[in-house]
Amino acid sequence: MIEFERVSRSFTVGDQQVSALRDINLSITSGDYVSIMGPSGSGKSTLLNLIGLLDRPSSGTYTLDGSNVTALNDTQQARIRSRKIGFVFQSFHLVPRLSAAMNIELPLILAGIPVQERKERVQKLLENYGLTDRAHHRPDQLSGGQRQRVAIARATSMHPSVLLADEPTGNLDQTTGREVINLLEQLTEQNVTLILVTHDPALGERASRQLHMRDGEIIPNHR
Repeated sequence: MIEFERVSRSFTVGDQQVSALRDINLSITSGDYVSIMGPSGSGKSTLLNLIGLLDRPSSGTYTLDGSNVTALNDTQQARIRSRKIGFVFQSFHLVPRLSAAMNIELPLILAGIPVQERKERVQKLLENYGLTDRAHHRPDQLSGGQRQRVAIARATSMHPSVLLADEPTGNLDQTTGREVINLLEQLTEQNVTLILVTHDPALGERASRQLHMRDGEIIPNHR
C-alpha cells in the first residue's frame, strides 16, 4: 500500500544542505499499525509529512496504492490526500470559530459531498465518538479529550484508508490519552492503516510494528 524507495529529503538552511531523511526504504501494508519513534530531529515528522503528501521528497519514489504519487502535481496530490489520508495532531488544529459538528463537516464540504450525506456522516460520527451533546460547542468550550475526539471524527469523516497521528496524546492527561489511543486502535479493526509518531516508548510498543529513527534513517534491527 505504502512504498518508499530510496526516499531522501533535504533542506537548505543558510548556505548549508541539511539531510532530514536519507535513502528511506519502507513498505507498509493495508491495515498495519505502525509507530515511528526516535529523538527530536531524527526525521519522524518529516517522514510522516511525506507519507501524508504534505511535502515532497528531494529524491526517491513514493508509491501509494500502486500509483507513483511523487509524479503528481499539487492539485492531484491534494485530491488523493483528501480522499485517502486523515490527520490527527497533538494540537488538534480545529477551527476556533466553528462548532464541533462544523469542524467535522469541513472536509466533507471541501470534497463536495452532498448536503444530506454530509449531515448523516456528521451525525453518525458525533454518536460514535460520544459528542452528540457537544455538537454545537466551539473548541474553547470543550475539554482536551473532547477536542481530540472531534479531531479524530474529522480525520475519519472521508473514510480514509490511512490515518496519520502525530503525538496525538501529547496535550492530554494519561487517562484521556489512553482513551484516545483506544479510539485510534479501534480503527485498525476496520482495515485503516494507522501510523503513529510518538516520543512515548510505552505508547509506541502498543503498535504491531515499530520503526526507530535516528539522524534521518530507520535503524534496522533496533533493540
